[in-house]
Amino acid sequence: MTEQTNRTRLPSLVADLRLLVYLFVGFRLVMAMVYQPYAFDVYELDAGEFVPATIERGLSTFGDLRYYYQFAELIDAGELPYRDFWHEFPPVWITLFGGIYAVMGLRGEVDFTAWATALGLIMTVFDVGNLLLLRRLGGRLHGEAAGVALPWIYAVLAAPLIFPWWTFETMVAFLILAALAFLLEGRDRESALLAALGTLTKYTPILVLPAVWRFYDRRRAVRYTLITAGVVLVVLGGLLAWGGRMAWASLLAQFSKASYQSVWALVDGNMRTGSFTGPETRFDADNAFEPYGNEPVIPAVIRTVPFALAGLYVYTRKLRQDEQGVVAFFSLTVVLFFLWAHGWSPQWIVTLTPLILLNFPTRDGVLVCLVLNLLCFVEYPVFFMRTGDTGGAISGALVLPYAFTILLRTGLLAGLAVGLYRRVTARGAHA
Repeated sequence: MTEQTNRTRLPSLVADLRLLVYLFVGFRLVMAMVYQPYAFDVYELDAGEFVPATIERGLSTFGDLRYYYQFAELIDAGELPYRDFWHEFPPVWITLFGGIYAVMGLRGEVDFTAWATALGLIMTVFDVGNLLLLRRLGGRLHGEAAGVALPWIYAVLAAPLIFPWWTFETMVAFLILAALAFLLEGRDRESALLAALGTLTKYTPILVLPAVWRFYDRRRAVRYTLITAGVVLVVLGGLLAWGGRMAWASLLAQFSKASYQSVWALVDGNMRTGSFTGPETRFDADNAFEPYGNEPVIPAVIRTVPFALAGLYVYTRKLRQDEQGVVAFFSLTVVLFFLWAHGWSPQWIVTLTPLILLNFPTRDGVLVCLVLNLLCFVEYPVFFMRTGDTGGAISGALVLPYAFTILLRTGLLAGLAVGLYRRVTARGAHA
């Protein structure tokens, strides 16, 4: 084989999307076989007495699947979310994992390994969708070369490998990217429905609406908003009518808890994760409104003012009126929301990573993704896995590096916001 043939075949291998999907899926299937999620019950010595405890191993370790499995068991026992117990997320996710449990239960008892593996594989399917959407959006925004490169970069980052086995953020990222792709292609109805489905999975995808209003004509924006908001309001309204106060508690729980894992949490002295209590507390709606931490030093209203003013300032500037401007504006909205939020969830890196790559398809953009990935896993689980003797609270020698990690991540997000602002106000067609 000649040197000339080698030079021509290597790029063709990189450009082969099917090959990338085979490698992406194949690697994850092997990991799923080697590191199967499983849990087993043991007795641990606590204060001189042996108490029951559950040990988890495999890909799902440190994630939320064991926590969700307990709710799936409640549903199987006839206790329904939003009516009999409160659940902190909109209904799509709990419907999915409860439905998977029910289907698997048709053939007998459902053990954690089978259930968690099924969910991990379903999230992997969504992640393949993210890979394909990065190819589609990257090529549309930046040309064929970027469309080829970005999925490869995404494929070798840590977060897309780990988080499908920890939580459902992969599905949220897919719905966001799909809604953006359809919006740029002029398929507003499909985009609006996907944004609604995303909002019913997790609230973040509703942030597409400001971009729709800023970059498209009023009639189109109204139609898009009516579809998205209409679907969301019908579903959530039905839940409220059916579940009453328990449904209210479910939908408001995320906004009631104390700050966590953010710069605001450092100010408030809250040194825990944002995890809620287990299923045993969920049958009392009042528990959803307990902060489970210190009250905010800076009230939410005061904290909101500078971010609202920053958003209004960007909204009223002369912005580039092309597809890159739309994606940059939406990404800036998401980053400002994450900076404003009273807490930080490590899984948000799954949503941020493709948005960063789509806006900054450069070495600097890749390095930002890499550093954020590293900081994400240093914070959790590295720091928090060392808090067993304090009941899950960062203390002692961990406080300084923990605070430094949060400040560094916040600084990176602030710098990213500045970069996105420069990008959305870059020279070009303006309005």
